Amino acid sequence: MAARALLLLALVPYGLWLIFAYRYHFLDGANLLFHEAGHVFFGLFGRTLGFLGGTLGQLVFPVVAAVHFLRQELRFEAAVCTIWLCESLMYVALYMGDANRLELPLVNDGLHDWRWLLGSWGLLPRAESLAAALHGLASLGLLAAWGWAAHSVLALAQEEKGRSTGGVAEASPPGVRVGAEAPPRSGL
Repeated sequence: MAARALLLLALVPYGLWLIFAYRYHFLDGANLLFHEAGHVFFGLFGRTLGFLGGTLGQLVFPVVAAVHFLRQELRFEAAVCTIWLCESLMYVALYMGDANRLELPLVNDGLHDWRWLLGSWGLLPRAESLAAALHGLASLGLLAAWGWAAHSVLALAQEEKGRSTGGVAEASPPGVRVGAEAPPRSGL
């Protein structure tokens, strides 16, 4: 419980940095691996999905991890994976916004996924505004995920408090005994 609370507190400045000053950083190295794997997998289904597959690949991993934790009823961990998803969306926004500038280093032979995708969809002139909108949505999602994580930590603290008081988390109303049977009802 204490480790979760510390991680939650550490996510505050990290989350604020992501929202207001996002730059490529350590977590994006992992995202890049999933991104490149997505190209390989989704590329089997055609050119457009091949280009889009990088983004899909890097987004599917945090989603799968969050679902796994939810199935285990580990809500805090699922919320942290949702923060990861939002961070990954911010990376996508950065990449998308670079579609016209072409300043980011590329892993492949110089083909920019989002330049190709937005160009083929007729949206290349709107790359920066689409990226800003995606970053905004990811920021809102990150705040919601942090709130979910905070709620999960508080709920776990309440559960621990309930266990430490012998399993009685709330006091019974005055005059009511726990486990007492209700008086018989009259037939009137």
